[in-house]
Amino acid sequence: MIIAPEHRSTAQDLLDFVDASPSPWHAVAETAQRLEARGFSTLDEQQAWVLKPGRRHYVVRGGSSIVAFVIGQKPLVETGFRVVGAHTDSPGLRIKPRAAHAVEAMVRLGVEVYGAPILATFADRDLSLAGRISVRRDEDFASRLVQFPKSLIRLPNLAIHMNRAVNEEGLKFNKQTELPLLLAAVKDDLPPQDAFLSLLAGEVSCEPEEIVGFELNVYDTHPGSFWGPQQEFIANSQLDNLASCHAAVTSLAVSQEPPSTCVAVLFDHEEIGSESVKGADGSFLADILERITLGLRGEREDFKRSLARSFLISADMAHAHQPNFPQAYEPQHLVKVNGGPAIKINANQRYATDSAGEAYFVRLCECADVPYQRYTHRTDLGCGSTIGPMTSARLGLKVVDVGSPLWAMHSVRESAGVLDHSYMVRVLQEFFAG
Repeated sequence: MIIAPEHRSTAQDLLDFVDASPSPWHAVAETAQRLEARGFSTLDEQQAWVLKPGRRHYVVRGGSSIVAFVIGQKPLVETGFRVVGAHTDSPGLRIKPRAAHAVEAMVRLGVEVYGAPILATFADRDLSLAGRISVRRDEDFASRLVQFPKSLIRLPNLAIHMNRAVNEEGLKFNKQTELPLLLAAVKDDLPPQDAFLSLLAGEVSCEPEEIVGFELNVYDTHPGSFWGPQQEFIANSQLDNLASCHAAVTSLAVSQEPPSTCVAVLFDHEEIGSESVKGADGSFLADILERITLGLRGEREDFKRSLARSFLISADMAHAHQPNFPQAYEPQHLVKVNGGPAIKINANQRYATDSAGEAYFVRLCECADVPYQRYTHRTDLGCGSTIGPMTSARLGLKVVDVGSPLWAMHSVRESAGVLDHSYMVRVLQEFFAG
């Protein structure tokens, strides 16, 4: 397999994006920085908007969700919105508010499980913390991003001498008693929680007593990498679903004077159900699309007419066939890495694809000269879901669920194909250009 330089460059840019995004808040900050470099300007939901064709804007809600858009050259009621949706969050571990506590001679950090990660993959990794901290400022508060770039914490495995059945029964952790992360040796002169707050304060240049809250994500410090004889694969944390975020934003950023109004929306909280002020089951996308209509001097009727002409591509990673586990896959729908994006189909609407949406995406792939695949889950296994069903139901959008093939979904270290990411970028560019 020959990997052309442009495909490798696109994959490297993805790895750089993921490495710069160790938490959903960092992902949105990195996205905003990239958008501004391509001429996008920020809008505030609290202010009035006046919009014009060709203008490029983005809106952030809650620090970890973002909508970016390019106003089309044609009226909304003629073209509708072209929307790509993805999500910024990934399954993992989050730090509890009063996390630091001493057990014997060690300080541990208590964690909550966020979503459905493969917990065993966090063992014996170089882990650290990233997220945001709320700091008191006079009578107000400021939000500060924080990232410890070097390995800070660890979840050491139990030696096989004390867990003889681990290779037969698998590595399991009690979420309350065995998942706390080792941080440091106990200091006699400072309580563990005070020492932890001092550590955080040092990273955001404030006093420990000025910290009033934090949201901290546990992440793997090992950077993304290429692997395989031709370096045709990539590995990194959070490819589900930062790879789709990167593809959506990259495709939108290069869109020049599209006829339709093009939108990329990256939601937080998909991994825990999306029911939040900044999740896909909230009002964020609906609010922004309506305000785009009003900002272009349209009316409520124009908004509803525009939605009826709109289309959503829900982009979330797809399960690639892993040949060591043939019993886990539907044998007639084996998705290959570097075989192109997968159209995700489920009769029970866990994926929102219907035959019309499927046909539309096939045509996009053909126009972009991109191969495509079809994925459906084994009938005797429960199927995951995406933002597609809830977003299309809330707004009445036509939709297709798609994703790039991925191995080890929800592991702290996932793998995908170099070509697949370029394919996804190319087909989303075709979508926005139409």
